[in-house]
Amino acid sequence: MKKNLIFLGLLVVTGVVAVHYTQIVDGPVYLAEVEEETVTPEYFFGFDKTQFRIQHDTIQKGQYMSDILLPFIDYTKIQQLLSCKKDVFDARSIRAGRPYHIVHRKDSADKPVALIYEKDALNFAILHFADSLYAHADAKEVEYRERVAEGEIKSCLSNTLSEQGLSQALSVNMAEIFAWTIDFYKLNEGDHFKVLFDERYVENESIGIGEVKAIYFFHKKKEYKAFAFEQNGKVDYFDEKGAGMRKAFLKSPLKFGRMSSAYSGRRFHPVQKRFKAHKGTDYAAATGTPILATGDGQVIEARFKSNNGNYVKIRHNRTYDTQYLHMSKIKVKNGQQVKQGDVIGYVGSTGLATGPHVCYRFWKNGAQIDHRKEDFPSSDPVLKANMAAYNTSVKQLETKLESAKLYAGL
Repeated sequence: MKKNLIFLGLLVVTGVVAVHYTQIVDGPVYLAEVEEETVTPEYFFGFDKTQFRIQHDTIQKGQYMSDILLPFIDYTKIQQLLSCKKDVFDARSIRAGRPYHIVHRKDSADKPVALIYEKDALNFAILHFADSLYAHADAKEVEYRERVAEGEIKSCLSNTLSEQGLSQALSVNMAEIFAWTIDFYKLNEGDHFKVLFDERYVENESIGIGEVKAIYFFHKKKEYKAFAFEQNGKVDYFDEKGAGMRKAFLKSPLKFGRMSSAYSGRRFHPVQKRFKAHKGTDYAAATGTPILATGDGQVIEARFKSNNGNYVKIRHNRTYDTQYLHMSKIKVKNGQQVKQGDVIGYVGSTGLATGPHVCYRFWKNGAQIDHRKEDFPSSDPVLKANMAAYNTSVKQLETKLESAKLYAGL
């Protein structure tokens, strides 16, 4: 018996290709179906691996980008490609040990079309050299995972976090948030903390700390809390009552006086009669005028030296120190805690001074700077209009902090 096979149509459905045939015979009509799975493309830095072959390698010590590119494009094109904007790709900044990838088109010529350089775990640049020469920079997608960490201080905060496999950046962030209330150089054994924060992940690997959202710290038998909150387009930290965690310095250590000499890299010294750096700001006032601490901190020096005269030096946190020279009288003692605005001494002319004034010196990270040019953080509280939203946010954050309750004090 002769059989005729007639193709009647092609029907495509999601995920399945269904091919229908009608078979004409001297009996019943049969329907046959052939199924085929749809292939999902796999991408590598935006390149479809079904269309491109990827060659992987690593930057070697002493290797230049031109060395890597020369087998694929001529030197003239290399120069044009590497002359792109440095904020997009700077060939001089490549580092030994960093991975790079050559992208080849899957065809008979196996033509190379691009180079991918991984600057770090997050950022990368792609140099295109197929149809046109150009470069572009981009970053991998970041996933944020919320975490709660807690610990008890046995030596220092950084060691406690390290024991939990956490980044040192977290200890730095915590110290900065509490910089005006806790001296992280003098933590006590038994102090404890909890911190709610985001950890950043790329391709399921941690690349560091994101935003710190809330902290509870128990130090010297006192509780400290800080909560992140955004207002006026800026995220800052506040205590449970909405007061700002960061306190700005006073513009001057005197309530009344005048600036008589500015910070300068070269000034003629009125006593020594020679040009030298003046790494401080002089404020003239009558002898006996109260000198104020410009920020909270601890007195680390309160004594007399021949050039400084009677002076006081205050450590405010791990970043800032201030010093007040030529006092007629010192009112504080070494080791004493002071608050912003406390009277620490009185204007005089002791030491190398021609008249009554206070020489105010300012250190940031161990280097003397001009405090008038420093942009200090605001200490504004939560606005009244935002307090309802802030209180709601605080309750949510505290609930998350309490989710892993270890200490009865929290």
